[in-house]
Amino acid sequence: MSAEIINLRRVKKAKARAADAKTADANRIAFGRSKAEKQQSEAVQRLETRKLDGHKLPED
Repeated sequence: MSAEIINLRRVKKAKARAADAKTADANRIAFGRSKAEKQQSEAVQRLETRKLDGHKLPED
C-alpha cells in the first residue's frame, strides 16, 4: 500500500522540456513566416481592429 516512487529530478526536467517546447512553438509561429505572410497577417489584424473599433459606443 505504498505510493508510487517518482524521481523529482526527472519530473522537474520533463516540466522544463514542456515549457521550452511551448516557447519554441510560439517562436516558430512568430519568426518562421515570410515577409508576405507577415504583411498579410498584419493587414488582417488592422482590418479586424478597425472593424471592432467601429462598433464601439461613443462615450457621453
